[in-house]
Amino acid sequence: MEDLPKLALSVRQPWAHCLMMGWKPVENRSWRAGNPGLKFRGDFVIHASTGMTRDEYEDCADLCRSLGFQCPPPAELARGGIVGVGTIVDIVTELDSPWFFGPKGLIIANARPVEFIPVAGQLGFFARAVREERQASRAGEMDAAAGAEGCYCEDRQGRLL
Repeated sequence: MEDLPKLALSVRQPWAHCLMMGWKPVENRSWRAGNPGLKFRGDFVIHASTGMTRDEYEDCADLCRSLGFQCPPPAELARGGIVGVGTIVDIVTELDSPWFFGPKGLIIANARPVEFIPVAGQLGFFARAVREERQASRAGEMDAAAGAEGCYCEDRQGRLL
């Protein structure tokens, strides 16, 4: 497995797919001034969140079609893990692009897909390696207690339920 950046950003599907494919050059955020994410420049992993509504899918699929891209069917979009990598090169408040909705835009370069890695996400940037290690440790504990076919559920703080 390749060495991936430690910092991750969750994006809802199918927008995450469009980012990792390099079609979508900007990730829109409503972060307020002072958010530490607005200062970040560099490599990160694209995390596809678990949530996706029908409206989100249809809005993105329509935009993709209008730009000559084919959005995969919802069932084919990986969710709940790392799907790609990219580099944030700038953050803007204006951009002449159909992908920019604002109010802030993280300009993404060098985006590409990677092999899916299941990991829970969270809002904003998060440290990927720490969450993966914590999940692997918990999974091992649960496997030992429940057998290899355990089922894991986490709350929003990443605690096992």
